[in-house]
Amino acid sequence: MRLHHLVLATMAFGCLWTSSRAGEGTNQLTEAEKLAGWELLFDGESTDGWRNYKKDSVSDGWVVEDGMLIRKSKGAGDIITEKQYESFELSIEFKISPEGNSGIMFHVTEDEVRPWQTGPEIQINDNVNGHDPQKAGWLYQLYQPKRPNWVVKAEKNAGLEEQGVLDACRPAGEWNQIYLRQTPAQSEVMMNGVSYYRFNKGSDEWNKRVAESKFSKFENFGKPTKGHICLQDHNDLVSYRNIKIRELPADGSVPDPSHGELAIEPVEAFPGLEWDQWEPVNEAGKVQAMRPIVITHANDDSGRIFVATQDGMIHVLPEGAESKKTILFADMRSKSAPYQKANEEGFLGLAFHPKHADNGKFYVYYTSKADPHTSVVSEFTVDPADANKALLDSEKILWKLEQPFSNHNGGTIAFGPDGYLYIGLGDGGSADDPFDNGQNLNTVLGSILRIDVDGKSDGKAYGIPKDNPFVGKEDAQPEIFAYGFRNIWRLSFDRETGDLWVGDVGQNLWEEIDIVEAGKNYGWNRWEGTHPFGDRDPSVAADAVMPIWEYDHGVGKSITSGYVYRGTSVPELQGKFLYSDYVTGKLWALEYDRDAKKVTKNYSIPSNKMPVLTFGEDQDGEVYFSIESANGRGIYKFASN
Repeated sequence: MRLHHLVLATMAFGCLWTSSRAGEGTNQLTEAEKLAGWELLFDGESTDGWRNYKKDSVSDGWVVEDGMLIRKSKGAGDIITEKQYESFELSIEFKISPEGNSGIMFHVTEDEVRPWQTGPEIQINDNVNGHDPQKAGWLYQLYQPKRPNWVVKAEKNAGLEEQGVLDACRPAGEWNQIYLRQTPAQSEVMMNGVSYYRFNKGSDEWNKRVAESKFSKFENFGKPTKGHICLQDHNDLVSYRNIKIRELPADGSVPDPSHGELAIEPVEAFPGLEWDQWEPVNEAGKVQAMRPIVITHANDDSGRIFVATQDGMIHVLPEGAESKKTILFADMRSKSAPYQKANEEGFLGLAFHPKHADNGKFYVYYTSKADPHTSVVSEFTVDPADANKALLDSEKILWKLEQPFSNHNGGTIAFGPDGYLYIGLGDGGSADDPFDNGQNLNTVLGSILRIDVDGKSDGKAYGIPKDNPFVGKEDAQPEIFAYGFRNIWRLSFDRETGDLWVGDVGQNLWEEIDIVEAGKNYGWNRWEGTHPFGDRDPSVAADAVMPIWEYDHGVGKSITSGYVYRGTSVPELQGKFLYSDYVTGKLWALEYDRDAKKVTKNYSIPSNKMPVLTFGEDQDGEVYFSIESANGRGIYKFASN
């Protein structure tokens, strides 16, 4: 009977669904991975770099077929890497046969009879019909997946039923991805991009768990701090591919994914600028930091620059970059929810009507103070007698959306070259997109909207452009321009080409940059960047568009998307896309070949770890960026050095 199952599994293995997105570049490193220090442990053609445990070569039971390393026949035996690793990150894809079982071990030494007597094992299993109660991704008898407490609490408050044991593994016969980070400070395991658990080898908690497991009788179990990676032979058919590793130094740092540094530097944009009606200390004597969240212009040839803060104060620099003092253009603190209670809420977006010089209209995106977790896009007008003063009582609410959670609100609004207003949204929040909004066209969450602020449609306060890609389609919201986003943190249009650039903040492993086209699906939550995510049906997003660039969470953890530079002050930046990472404070400039549709270079910009909140540009195409500051001097520009 066992042989019968194995034959059926072998026949089925080659014909099950495989994503074209994952299949492209199999057993290859992307340019970003190469630059960031990743290496291949399997080239897709040979078993070079591997050998059987305590042997000099690989047995005939392991074969290489169609770019896969397969444990295929009886007597294959456990195989290990020839090289030993201390601190590292490992990414590996596996496909287990029905009822099958295997494992991935690390820090294996050859001091004992079996590799699992020294090296901890990440279980590989058919979670539906497998015979082992330890599920795929569990650290065998030691750790199993657990949702963070904040996620459990947030989802309970949102009305979601409490789920059972976390399982992000796709069924037997489909590809899954294991990620392992092993360092002395902390280790972590993820399944298909979903965080499963963290641990620290040798800690009191670790030792307690080992003492309660079957491994307690093996003196050397878990003790080695350096060893081989091992793929287990458990007498079942299992395939591996895309086996990648990155060795880490003691401090856990990784190489910057750049082709070199540009000879430019950030400099303070408005030295000595005085902010109208802003004080660095509040009435209670506490420091109140300034968080400039939007930097933009009115496109009216006035040369003015507008800066909005996350707490809802919109300032105008009346003489542009030469201004010595701002004028408070609008104070929306009574309308906008305080970001101090939920740091992804508050005042988030500002855009001026393309004909602002004629009609005085501008638009804002904010979280309502009156209605919790509710996003609002409103229209305002300026005082006809004073172009530097907004009329707050002129508010006309165009669009409102109650968010299920306080995070992932997106918040960028921008007019495209077509004159329509684009609205960048998040998936609604929590973690891992629990409502599956990213792939649901019946909700606007997880998408970019495109609306006509000068018209009205179907009883709405705005119009829906007739050429929007989902107009007239069943089970789709007509406002949607593109979808499949987790949390858009800034979008912008290249003023020369009209291309729509988007930075999508990742979940656990990958940050991405997209050039967005109408009607396209950008993958979340089936993909995080170009990598599989979660256990939901991946065929739903089989047509997902790959990002043009991505970087992993060893490099940075929260992208801030910027602009294609079209100014004249810094020739070195001409035509390059500027972006940064909020967590690590790194700055980059990306060079993109539109004809070839690929990135040609990624340059780093030297800086002192600047956690960029946002980028902006003035009417001349000069680019600015902001960081939080206690003295109001947190707005910068670039200069040649």
